[in-house]
Amino acid sequence: MSLDKYFKRKSLEDEESIKASSHVTQSSSKKSHIEINPDTLLADPGLRRPIYEYHINDRDAIRRAYLQKGPCQPSHYDFPQKQFGNISTLRRFNPAWFGAYPTWLEYSIAKDAAFCLYCYLFKLKGGVDSFVGDGFSNWKKRERFDLHIGKSNSSHNTARIKCENLMNQGLPFRGHDECECSSNQGNYLELLHFLSRNNEAIKRVTFSEAPKHNKLTSPDIQKDITQAIAEEITNVIIKDLGESLFSILIDESRDISIKEQMAVVIRYVDNNGHIIERFLGIQHVSDTTASSLKAAIEALFSKHGLSISRLRGQGYDGASNMRGEFNGLLQLTLVAVTKKHNEVGDVFNFISSIINIVGASCKRMEVIREKQYARIIEGLENGEISSGRGLNQETSLRRYGDTRWGSHYITIIRLLAMFSSVLDVLEIIREDGMNSEQRTEAIVLTGIIESFNFVFMLHCLRRILAVTNELSQALQRKDQDIENAMSLLKTSKERFKLMRENDWESLLEEVSSFCIKHDIDILNMDDEYKLRGRSRRKSQGITNLHHFRYELFNNIIDIQLTELDDRFTETSMELLLCVACLSPNDSFSTFNKEKLIRLALFYPSEFSIVDLMVLGDQLDTYIIDLRGDDEFSSIEGIASLAEKMVKTKKNLIFPLVYMLIKLSLLLPVATATVERVFSAMHIVKSRLRNKMGDKWMNDSLVVYIEKDIFNKIDNEAIMKRFQNMKTRREQL
Repeated sequence: MSLDKYFKRKSLEDEESIKASSHVTQSSSKKSHIEINPDTLLADPGLRRPIYEYHINDRDAIRRAYLQKGPCQPSHYDFPQKQFGNISTLRRFNPAWFGAYPTWLEYSIAKDAAFCLYCYLFKLKGGVDSFVGDGFSNWKKRERFDLHIGKSNSSHNTARIKCENLMNQGLPFRGHDECECSSNQGNYLELLHFLSRNNEAIKRVTFSEAPKHNKLTSPDIQKDITQAIAEEITNVIIKDLGESLFSILIDESRDISIKEQMAVVIRYVDNNGHIIERFLGIQHVSDTTASSLKAAIEALFSKHGLSISRLRGQGYDGASNMRGEFNGLLQLTLVAVTKKHNEVGDVFNFISSIINIVGASCKRMEVIREKQYARIIEGLENGEISSGRGLNQETSLRRYGDTRWGSHYITIIRLLAMFSSVLDVLEIIREDGMNSEQRTEAIVLTGIIESFNFVFMLHCLRRILAVTNELSQALQRKDQDIENAMSLLKTSKERFKLMRENDWESLLEEVSSFCIKHDIDILNMDDEYKLRGRSRRKSQGITNLHHFRYELFNNIIDIQLTELDDRFTETSMELLLCVACLSPNDSFSTFNKEKLIRLALFYPSEFSIVDLMVLGDQLDTYIIDLRGDDEFSSIEGIASLAEKMVKTKKNLIFPLVYMLIKLSLLLPVATATVERVFSAMHIVKSRLRNKMGDKWMNDSLVVYIEKDIFNKIDNEAIMKRFQNMKTRREQL
């Protein structure tokens, strides 16, 4: 009876593997694998044993060792020249190609030929490729290098192109129906189809033509590529930060799925003296208590290897529970504070309803534009409106947004300008509304708009928000520095006090004129105030004058002043006054040595007792030197001062003074950058993508927000991280 019936015959490859294994020395016969020292491996690719000659259990160890060792690239070797065909010109291997293909290209001195490290490690026995076997040595056809690397990596490069286009625009990847018969397979696959139709090189490695069916189109692959890119971006940010001191800006908001999300932005001064603000990540928090937020921050610090000992400033906005916990400074939420007043909140709700119903259809928007255009023409003919370049341009109602503080002010301005046109559209809805709900809503809103109370609140809020509009706009700029914030803060507080004392009569006159123009009943200020919706028996017994002047006008102003005072405590004001002494404006006119030394006392970790003594001496020399230097004569702002000091190497001459300047720039004035993160969040995680996971959303946001870093990252770094995340079907 044949033994083949009971024993499987070994293949030729297995026999060769067992035979070749006798050449490998193992530390113990019981071990199933060997340990390889990369330094002992033969480097020349032309002299290496083929990978399949090693025992099958040892090949992974050999591969890891060669990957750790890297490709053989003798860049300083004197490469020999040789002639090709009848051409008299001599050619040779160009060492510059090592720079073009740093991860895979190898050169064999023994064979004067080029090889591919990846092909050596992962090519199956019997495969045909000019970069294995005897190698490639036709230096006349250098384009073979591009073609070879295209076969290996074009699938991943194509995937990155798709991800880059979609993530830069915050677009969704998936489609509702991704089957081959679908007319719309989603942005990711549709973009890939477009690329393959218009590029033959891409077509050869995608979909059914993909080598080993490695299509890189599955949802998991899309997420892995995005994660790899996001991690590379974060890695660049952390490397750029280095050992520098930093501050954090934190806010919280709900996404479209009504999940509480905490966003963190890091702020630091780079080696060129520039203020840098980078998005570090967004994280779901189960609740908004101080302990929960603190735990989330600590987890984020641990994830990125950040030390809280280098933290020198914290800014919290919506995370109000954290203000006392970490002594956050300088946060202004002026519009949100105004809305704390009940009647102010009601007015903004009414405004939102008006914009919703008036802008609910294109037809209504067209009507309101026509009405407004007719009124402008009538005003110009009557001389009520001035004409001129840039005046009387077409406008429309604008929806306000909480992430753009100045938008509330603009919304009120436009509603006042289009008041009559809005009433006309509401009247049309009252008569021709599609259903009873719309008609009823139009009737209710018309009654509210045509009331003295609503008109008064619009004009009152317009004046109050105008005071802080410049401050709000300035605080949303990334380059906002402390001395400008101090100046704007002081101006706002003075204007509020003057308004409270002097503006009541002019405000009442303005409101009365507006009411007369639009046929709205004017209240007698001496009459008893009648609260809307409350019976006479529950009347408060106060006059209209008391309600509108003291309970509304004065009270809203007092809320603003109180909030500003609460945000800027005695300690923080002292800190800011000291920081203002660093200002280079008007030849350092605010310089004060004693206050700057006092500023240093706020930072005992950076300034020891000895440092304080040295700082005093440096300040004496510093002010004389910089006042006499023409390059600093026109500098405006502490941020510009830091940049100029680095450029002129003054930061090396006065290191302790420069440390004070950096610390002042780290103080977070506002969280506008974090608010922009939430604006991006609503783009990335939209109503149609409301089931997006937290990790997927975070990675997408990092790429979308920090796209300037993304565009500078090399494909090789992303490919390497993507490959190392898990075992892949094919080595890229």
